[in-house]
Amino acid sequence: MKLLLTSAGLKNKTLAKAVLDLVGKPAEEIHLAFIPTAMNPARGDRGWFIDNLYEIKQQNYKFIDIVDISALPREVWQPRLETADVLIFSGGVPPHLMRWLNESGLKDLLPEFLKTKVYVGISAGSIIMSPTLMLASDDHKLLYKEKFGYEVNDGLGYVNFYIRPHFNDPKKPKSQKEFLEEFAKKFPHTIYAIDDGMAIKVIDGKVEVIGEGEYVVFNK
Repeated sequence: MKLLLTSAGLKNKTLAKAVLDLVGKPAEEIHLAFIPTAMNPARGDRGWFIDNLYEIKQQNYKFIDIVDISALPREVWQPRLETADVLIFSGGVPPHLMRWLNESGLKDLLPEFLKTKVYVGISAGSIIMSPTLMLASDDHKLLYKEKFGYEVNDGLGYVNFYIRPHFNDPKKPKSQKEFLEEFAKKFPHTIYAIDDGMAIKVIDGKVEVIGEGEYVVFNK
């Protein structure tokens, strides 16, 4: 299984090259499917989402598809994902993404897909790979429960550590080093706090932090 769990997408050449290395093909031969579903209920400006798509476009992949699993029936989205070499899951609201992974049936297909495809997560798409959503934004979880009546705490559990993206982003108090240091004292699991230039590469369980930025590991 090959995973690239990013904070904010393909922000630099190191992360873009990691996708090529994981797939084992040049960009001109790669078919990519972008799943935007987590973004749908997010509040505020969507400039970050446009940036993510623009950065993907800049890599000159052979084919880029956008596949919203919450907006299409399974008989439409499944064959489109089956043809992809890379599945990129957008940032946004982790509970919403987990809801639609469950309701669409994609959660059940992922183990088979990831035998041959590379998984790339962006923020929420990275957070859900942990055992639970403990490090997802409490505001996101509460708002989603209030607005949609849906509560989920389980992640996919493909990795045994937790990810806090957007490390030291001044707009995100719970991504600051001081907050995470205190949080980690009460949370006995490994936490990778990565800024927007970093990612965690996982190949068959082997973990490596890569990128062009800053990160801190707690409780390793």
